[in-house]
Amino acid sequence: MRRAGRVNAQLMDYLRPHVKAGITTGQIDEMVNQWTRDHGHIPATLGYQNYPKSCCTSVNEVICHGIPDEYVLRDGDIINIDITTIVDGWHGDQSETFLIGEVSEIRRDVTQCAFDCLYLAIEALTPGCQVSKVGETIVPEAHSRGFSVVREYVGHGLGKKFHLDPSIPHFPNRQSRIDRLEPGMCFTVEPMINAGTRYTQSDKEDGWTVRTRDGAASAQFEHSILMTNQGPEILTLTENGPKPGHQF
Repeated sequence: MRRAGRVNAQLMDYLRPHVKAGITTGQIDEMVNQWTRDHGHIPATLGYQNYPKSCCTSVNEVICHGIPDEYVLRDGDIINIDITTIVDGWHGDQSETFLIGEVSEIRRDVTQCAFDCLYLAIEALTPGCQVSKVGETIVPEAHSRGFSVVREYVGHGLGKKFHLDPSIPHFPNRQSRIDRLEPGMCFTVEPMINAGTRYTQSDKEDGWTVRTRDGAASAQFEHSILMTNQGPEILTLTENGPKPGHQF
């Protein structure tokens, strides 16, 4: 799992300089597929439950599962790129939201909130803690900034399969107060923060794309985590990406 996380992080750093105005989301997907296969690995999303591409590219009001296509990124956009790589049968999974050129204050702020919520939640985790610690940390932080937390889509256990128990919701619920994060468990934390309402709507035509119901911007960051006896270890840290405390 450590190696899978490292490989996935290297892929994110490879993509980083290319994520700018003028590139299409389809070109980003092509780079993900080519780099992954050139290094002897497998893009996990390609064909997963019939998903057609090698990554997810979610632009502006798209919360998650955006399908790469001919859309050309332009100044003012924000885009979440979600990549998962299968390395020797094990999954590394992460996402980042990128700012394209000069973005509006609200898009910058919701991106900052999602980033801060990710690291605040990770820092709050301790060996054997309740899963609800994630949501108990994220919800008040997002609400204090005037933003909302998506409930329909959550983090998850991770390993030889893409999605495993336990579910890692970014809001506290009954099950998350029962489940615990014991040493040896791998899972994702991936808060989706909306600038407006938390409510979502799915694209009935492609069956994947999820948007904010009110059309407001949404941002997300994700890491794969290993719980150790000493606390959470982030498996998908990048060399060139934003570090805790980064200001967008």
